Amino acid sequence: MVSNLNPEVLRHCESRSWGTLCRCRVGTTRPKVTGNTGLHSGLGVQILQPHADISPPRMQTVQALTRRPGQDKATLSPPPLSPLHRGSGRQAHKMFTDHRAEGQRRGHAGHRQDGEPGVILSTAGEWPSDPVLSAGMEGSYILLLLLFGSGSFQDHSVYRSTNRNQDFTAGTHYLLNPIHNVVQSTRGANVTLPCIMRRRPRSYKVKWSKVNPEDPLENLILITNGQHHKNYDKLRSRARLRRSHRLDASLIITNVTLEDEGRYKCELVNGLEDQSLTLSLQLEGVVFPYQSKKGRYLYNYIEAHQACEEQDGRLATYSQLYQAWTDGLDWCNAGWLLEGTVHYPVIVTREPCGGNLPPGIRSYGPKDKLKDRYDAFCFTSALKGHVSFVHGPMTFQEASTACRIRKAEIAKVGHLYAAWKFFNLDHCNGGWLSDGSVRFPITDPREHCGGLPDPGVRSFGFPNEEERLYGVYCYTAM
Repeated sequence: MVSNLNPEVLRHCESRSWGTLCRCRVGTTRPKVTGNTGLHSGLGVQILQPHADISPPRMQTVQALTRRPGQDKATLSPPPLSPLHRGSGRQAHKMFTDHRAEGQRRGHAGHRQDGEPGVILSTAGEWPSDPVLSAGMEGSYILLLLLFGSGSFQDHSVYRSTNRNQDFTAGTHYLLNPIHNVVQSTRGANVTLPCIMRRRPRSYKVKWSKVNPEDPLENLILITNGQHHKNYDKLRSRARLRRSHRLDASLIITNVTLEDEGRYKCELVNGLEDQSLTLSLQLEGVVFPYQSKKGRYLYNYIEAHQACEEQDGRLATYSQLYQAWTDGLDWCNAGWLLEGTVHYPVIVTREPCGGNLPPGIRSYGPKDKLKDRYDAFCFTSALKGHVSFVHGPMTFQEASTACRIRKAEIAKVGHLYAAWKFFNLDHCNGGWLSDGSVRFPITDPREHCGGLPDPGVRSFGFPNEEERLYGVYCYTAM
């Protein structure tokens, strides 16, 4: 029905069946009471008394045309389609014919069925003698057939066809969306990546893979058909399905390593209705800057990657560096990240570190992985062992012997950072590490332990290995 009609007019029109056409005359835009009907035309529609002259001005069907205040021309407003009215053209024609017969039984036009005068009604069973109005109503009838005969108005997401067993939804969702898309874990732990089905298709496969944006090839981990499964990749011995119930396709990774961090995809393969979900595995850990013992900015990307692995770590990602910056990492030397970009974090602004720019992550952008040389930002996670300090003084060689006597090894830089981060290791004495550097961890800053106000791992650099000035930090695996 036209939306800008007086509510009382709408009530009279809508009280009849949908096939009834209400007529009214386009009137002035000012409210005007006509006769004793008690209705007015505040929306530009004037109510006519019974048997009023309908020749000029021209009559229009309320359901088809109306003119709003301030408009020069009438606008076409087809009636809205309710669920009852949606159907085929044959159904619309039958319903329209039925209402014509009903109109013939009711009697003459111009009166409501109860005999009360008011809005002039022309029932579907009689065409008015006015040729202009008759042509308009015939056009409305054709318009109704075209509208109701179009199948494009069916909303398959809401309605069903006559076959009640057929679902017209956009597609059955077999996989439940996970509550959390990010799963946190630590190195050495066991982690579960959830993948639950709503229901099992008759024939399907579930495929787990690791997603690497820089590698277009699919890194398969496991494929199962619900009864049998096959493992792939280097996770072969550490990946398995949980199978806590018949709809459970979750993946369990045991003894998590640093390389396990990343994005994983669970894909249900079911013919044309393949579906998938993606989860991110993140490890709790710590980022530390690292440079060659020969000096600053000497690593290309490949060398930086190897240097981090030698110190019980891997190149940090940008998100890991950002988290470390929010945790207080302030470093003025640029370093490689896993994505192949070069950055450095700054909290205290100073001239050599970007000048007066606000605190943040400084970026050099992507660089040539073979030619460009910088330091590295490494990432490590929790230990499955412990770090202990052996007092000196001793040379580097004597430090190595002292650890072997204790059935341990000289700790790596990553070991020391992990012990500081996860076990609150605090020693005010410098000790040798496996790369020939001397460092010490501080969780409780104090004046005579480096003098810096913030916790962290302090460094004496790479002293002469023959100097007998320091102790040693040993790592014992569990």
